[in-house]
Amino acid sequence: MRAELDRQSRWQLDIQEHSLVAARSTDTQPEVRFIEYLRALYLNKPPDLIIAVGAPASNFIQRHRQQMFPSAPVLFTTLEARRVDNSKLANTDTVVAVTHRFLVLFESFLRIAPDTKVIAIVNGNSPNERFWKEEMRRELEPLAGRVEIRWYDTLPYDEALKQLAALPAHSAIFWYQMIIDAAGIAHEGDRALTRLYSVANAPIFTHDDAFFGREIVGGPMHSASSGSSQAVSVAMRILDGETPGDIKTPPSEFAAPKYDWRELQRWKINENLLPSDSTVYFRVPTPWERYRWQIVLVGSVMVLQAFLITALLHQRRRIYTAEVDARQRMAELARVNRYSTAGELTSSIAHELNQPLGSILTNAETAELMLKSPNPDIAEVREILADIRRDDQRAGEVIHRLRSLLKKTPFELKIVDLNEIVRETTEFLAGLADARGVELMTTASETALRIEGDHIQLQQVILNLVVNAMDAMTELAEPQRIVRIATGAVDGRAELSVLDTGSGIPADMLKTIFEPFFTTKEHGMGMGLSIARTIVEAHGGRIWADNRATGGAAFRISLPLAR
Repeated sequence: MRAELDRQSRWQLDIQEHSLVAARSTDTQPEVRFIEYLRALYLNKPPDLIIAVGAPASNFIQRHRQQMFPSAPVLFTTLEARRVDNSKLANTDTVVAVTHRFLVLFESFLRIAPDTKVIAIVNGNSPNERFWKEEMRRELEPLAGRVEIRWYDTLPYDEALKQLAALPAHSAIFWYQMIIDAAGIAHEGDRALTRLYSVANAPIFTHDDAFFGREIVGGPMHSASSGSSQAVSVAMRILDGETPGDIKTPPSEFAAPKYDWRELQRWKINENLLPSDSTVYFRVPTPWERYRWQIVLVGSVMVLQAFLITALLHQRRRIYTAEVDARQRMAELARVNRYSTAGELTSSIAHELNQPLGSILTNAETAELMLKSPNPDIAEVREILADIRRDDQRAGEVIHRLRSLLKKTPFELKIVDLNEIVRETTEFLAGLADARGVELMTTASETALRIEGDHIQLQQVILNLVVNAMDAMTELAEPQRIVRIATGAVDGRAELSVLDTGSGIPADMLKTIFEPFFTTKEHGMGMGLSIARTIVEAHGGRIWADNRATGGAAFRISLPLAR
C-alpha cells in the first residue's frame, strides 16, 4: 500500500502507521489508552484520510471514531465484506473489501489433487481468527464425507507443527493465518508459515497470494497487489475531494488461479489437471524451451553434416568402385600390352629356346651312341647328362619368364626389390638385345631398393621403356646402340633411369608423350607409355622424360621406398 500511495499520489503525503496490538485479545482496557494517544497525536492536525487495514482495525475505528476523528473520511480495506458493520457506515466512509469463498478454494484444490483424503486447516486463536473458523466450518459442510477436515487452533503452534509434520498420505494443508496461537503466543509476519513449510509433508494452499512464490502451491487467491492498487485509487479520489459515501466498490472475488511450478513438481501434481485459465509461474524451462533455436541450429548442422558425410561416403564408394574397375581395366590393357610386347620378342624367345633344345638333342644323341659302344666312357656320359640338365633349366627359365609376363594376375602390392626386377627384366630382354645388336648396360645401386609394388606390372614398365629405347636406335650402327639402365636412391626415394643413344624426343612432344594413343611408331598403338604412367602413378610414383645433353632420350621413374 505504501508503494501504491507513492506511485499514484500527485501530492507529497505524510503517512503515519499505527499497529492495533490490542486486537489480539478480547480485553478492551488497553484501547482506552490507545485512543487517548491517537487523540493527542492528531489534536491540532486531524488526518485527511484514515485507512483501516484489516477487520480488527475496521472494527476498532467503527467503535471509537466519534471519540477520535468524527469528521475524518475513512477507507476500510483489506478485509472480507462480512467483517464490515454496514449499519455504522457514514457518508464519510467507504469500503474496498473482498469476498472469501472457502468452498471454491477447497474444490479448486481437490480438482488438482483428487486423491486428497485429509485437509488440515491452520488458523490462530485470536477473536478475528475464531470468527473465521466458524465461517469456514459452515461453508465447508458440503465436503463432509468426502474429506476429513482437521483443526489445530486449540493447540500451541509448536505442538500443531509436530502433528502437521506427521499427516497421513494424501493430505493437504490450508493456511489461513496465525496471529495468536492457543498458548497466547504472537506470530509476526511470515515466520509461522516458513516454520510450517520446513516440516510439512503435504502441499499447502491458501486464500491470499501475498504468500505466493515461496511455500504455497497456488490456486484461486485474492491478489494483494491488485487489491492494494484498487484501495489506493479510491483513497486518491477521496483526497481529491470526492465524497467517500458516493464511492461504491463491489467486493472483489478471487483472481484467476496461479500455481508455483516448483511446488507442483515437489508434490507430483499433474499439470493437465490445472484449470484452463490458470497460469504457472517459476517454471524451470526445459533444455528444449531454453535453447530451442540453438538445438534446432545444431540439429540442422548435424543433419546437414550427416547428409554430407553420407554423400561423401557414397561418393567415396563410387570412386573406390571406379578405381577398382579402372585398375582391372588397366590390368587387362597392360596384359594386352604384354602380349603385344611378347609378339615383338617372338624371334628372341624362339632363339633362346632353340639353343638349349638343340644342345639337349645333340647331347642326347651323343650319349646314345656312346652307350652303344662295348666300353662306354661313363664319366663322359655323366658330363653329357649334366649339360642336358643345364640346358633344360635354361629352357625352363625362358618359359617361366614368358609365362610370368603373359599370365593374368590381379594388381597386388608386395615388398619387392627394384634391383631384382631390373635384373630379371634384362635377362628376359638379353636375347632381343643380341638379335638387334643392342648393348644392355645395367648399373644397380649397392643397397637393395625395397619398394611396395606389383612385381609383374613394374617389370612391364621397364620392359616397355627398354623396348622403346631399342626401337629408337634402329637407324644407328650397331656399336652405337647402347641402352643404360640405372637404379639408385635419391632424396629418400627409389629412382630408375633408362637411357638410350637415339635421336631423342622432339621438344614439342615431351608433354604429350605419355598421353593415350600418342605414338611415333609406324605401327604402334600409342598405349605403352600411357600404361607405364598409369602403373607408376598407381604405385605412388611419377614418370617423366627428357633429352640427354649427349644425345638420346632419358626416361626416369621415381617411387617411394617402403617403410
